[in-house]
Order: sequence, then C-alpha cells, then structure tokens
Amino acid sequence: MALSAAGLAVPSAGVGALSASSLPADWFRPLIMALLIGVAAFVTLRPSFGSVIESADAVSARRRLLAIGVAGCGVGFYDGVFGPGTGTFLIMSFTALLSMEFLQSSALAKIVNVGTNFGALTVFAVQGHVLWALGAGMAVCNVVGATLGARTALKRGSGFVRGVLLVVVTALVIKLAIDQFA
Repeated sequence: MALSAAGLAVPSAGVGALSASSLPADWFRPLIMALLIGVAAFVTLRPSFGSVIESADAVSARRRLLAIGVAGCGVGFYDGVFGPGTGTFLIMSFTALLSMEFLQSSALAKIVNVGTNFGALTVFAVQGHVLWALGAGMAVCNVVGATLGARTALKRGSGFVRGVLLVVVTALVIKLAIDQFA
C-alpha cells in the first residue's frame, strides 16, 4: 500500500512542483496553520487516536484505496507545491483512514515521503532550482535523524510518536506564523 501511494506521489509532487512558482506561499500558510492547529486539537482531545488499531482485515479495500489516493495524490501534490507539514498530513491520513497506530502510520509516511521528495526534486532539478551541495548535506542529516528517530520510536512506541507529532506541529505552526506575519 505504501509503495502504491509513493508511486502516485512521484507524479503528483511533480505536478505540485510545476505549480509552485504560480501559487504564492502566502495563500497556503493561513490554511496550513489552521489545519495543523486542527490536527493538534484533534490528537490532544482524542487520546486513543493513533494508539488503538483495527486488524488489517477490518479495513475495507475502499478505505485502502482512499488512503492511497489521499496520501499519494493529495498530500503528494501538496508537498510538491508547498511542503511544510507533509509528514504530519501523511501520518494523520494513514491513522484516520486505516485505523493504524501512529508508529505504523509514521513508517508508511516515510515511504510515501520518499516519493513526494523524488517527484518534486526531479522537477526542481530540471528547472535548475536545486542547490546540490546544500541538498547533499541536508540528505545526510535527514538519514541520520530518521535512523535515530526510527530507533527511538520503535523503543518508545506510539505514545512517544504522538508526543513528537504534537511538538512538531506546534513548532511548525509557530514557524509558519512567523513567516506569514513577520
């Protein structure tokens, strides 16, 4: 399922990246801030969300296809055009649509996010908008951080992932607010 969503994410993020130069970021920030605040409130007010899972057999084929479409096409396009919060939106999509724990949703999100990054990177590279040395350094740090984060998440479980999700969402809302209003 994650590979199907990642496969859809590549062209969707590419189309998003092609659209990025024609859509002002100032339009997205308020909407994304509102969505992220909604995500934080929802996760905070529903303590069992992301910690209780249904069996894989209980999730219908229709919900699986919906999750693939939302993650691959919807969030993929969003990541190509704007980006901040992509991981959060992927985690929330998989958790809500597939009744997964945050830990499992986070793992699927990482796979799909590779597809969104590849799609957008391809378009930006063709357009000559990539700073390769900076990107290489960021990629190394991303791999190291992802490895440490995955090991920590596996040791501490979905409750830990929930807490990190809330901290990251809060920090992202603050950063977007500063970008928007400063």
